[in-house]
Amino acid sequence: MSPTAETTRVWRPGRPTAVGLIVSAFRRGGGDPTFQSDRGDGWWLGLPTPAGPATLRLVQRSDLGDVVATAWGDGAPWALDQVPALLGDGDDDGDFVTHHPQVASAWKRYAAWHVPRSGLVMHALVPAAIEQKVTGQEAFGGYRTLVHRFGSRAPGPGEQRRLWVAPTAKEWAAVPSWEWLAASVDGARSGTVVRAVRVAGRLEESASLPLAEARRRLRSVPGIGVWTAAEVAQRALGDPDSVSFGDYHVAKNLTWALLGEARDDDVLAELLQPYRGHRYRVQHLLELSGAARPRRGPRMAPRTHLPTRR
Repeated sequence: MSPTAETTRVWRPGRPTAVGLIVSAFRRGGGDPTFQSDRGDGWWLGLPTPAGPATLRLVQRSDLGDVVATAWGDGAPWALDQVPALLGDGDDDGDFVTHHPQVASAWKRYAAWHVPRSGLVMHALVPAAIEQKVTGQEAFGGYRTLVHRFGSRAPGPGEQRRLWVAPTAKEWAAVPSWEWLAASVDGARSGTVVRAVRVAGRLEESASLPLAEARRRLRSVPGIGVWTAAEVAQRALGDPDSVSFGDYHVAKNLTWALLGEARDDDVLAELLQPYRGHRYRVQHLLELSGAARPRRGPRMAPRTHLPTRR
């Protein structure tokens, strides 16, 4: 398919669906070169699909209404086929029950948010591995540098918009060690990416496996721990239950929202036990509602995330 050829589909969700809230999960920091959000002009994503690069534009015709999806590039048909899953069409919240007033309030306000499923495992895994154990500022900057250096311009109007597509697994595998260091990505994190891209085919198969098996396959790669596997499951696999345990902020913020005091992962796990099957749903609903403990100290310096965040 010509990179400039345009293909469009209209998807009718059948239930309230907040496109912006859902696709924001794929934005890796404010300067992510693979994602753009334009008020009145929809959302633009550069995607490395199995069929090739694609530019995907999503526009919601009315509040929570029909979604017009337009795509360009070799991966355009694949991207358009994936739109319903990407926007959470397969997310089943029918048996979700709230057990805290804070969760009930967030659920009422953000019921149009659904867990996305991109089906692109490596697309979610590589930036997650780069984000291990460091501040967001350092992680996002490193990812941005590497995408600009080894990725490609998004096809069609994506090029004029300066939208990028992240490298493929093969392209990530070819990144020299000194380029990782130049992007402030240390050997531990780049090593995780290198090990993952060597088995990219098996990891991409995770998208078609039962969630428990998919998580086990991800965790079989040295360097991919609970946190990294959860980051992938939340975006690529449509998993409503994978909590970001091991994150420096998540447990403190969520326990503050539910208890009024910042506690650790063990306390958070206990609080979320009644929500098993929907624990990530609770996490993100509370995050959407602004759950955050008060910050009284100075902002965090780079490279101070918990060592368990893997």
